[in-house]
Amino acid sequence: MSSDPVNSPKVLPSARVVLLCGPSGSGKSTLAERAGLPVLQLDDFYKDGDDPTLPQLPDGGGTDWDHPGSWHGDDAMAAIRALCGEGRTEVPVYSIPANGRVGTHTLGLAGAGAFIAEGIFAAEIVRRCEAEGLLGAALCLRNRPLTTAWRRFRRDVRERRKSVPYLLHRGWRLMRAERGIVARQVAQGAYACDGGEALARIQLAQAEPRILSTAH
Repeated sequence: MSSDPVNSPKVLPSARVVLLCGPSGSGKSTLAERAGLPVLQLDDFYKDGDDPTLPQLPDGGGTDWDHPGSWHGDDAMAAIRALCGEGRTEVPVYSIPANGRVGTHTLGLAGAGAFIAEGIFAAEIVRRCEAEGLLGAALCLRNRPLTTAWRRFRRDVRERRKSVPYLLHRGWRLMRAERGIVARQVAQGAYACDGGEALARIQLAQAEPRILSTAH
């Protein structure tokens, strides 16, 4: 039998990933929990706060945590590959108040044919997952910018993520940029929709894991 990789049969993954993106505060974590699938938290792949490669805000206000350069995309892809192929992987535990990783844990799919990988940078890896045959769906949660801003502020204050002045400054900047953020994620291959439609598409991916069209 030929060992030519071009002519060799392609090994299909045992599970597909549903990439769930959207602006910070758009409701990704809440929706992922409602969906009832295993969840890979992509925010756990943030770089540590003392990493010298962290991108900085143009105004000199510190680290730009909303820039994809603040995130280990290759590590996230490695975890997704392992989950799709082997059904389990070791993932980091990131603490925002501690500004870095504080440990690891094992994430297993327990036989599920699909899982959710959610985070603000999920759209950055849509094309890579699609090219490797791992993608079940790519969804971007879309709300009114003011709604997203209020949800984000309440969450961040409740979880004591940063100081209130910092959160207000970041929140204003993100609210003004929200439509552009959604447009960028759509351009990267995600389908923009509200929570109800996103949940329906996730359930479809769960029932029949396969590549779903991201076209409107």
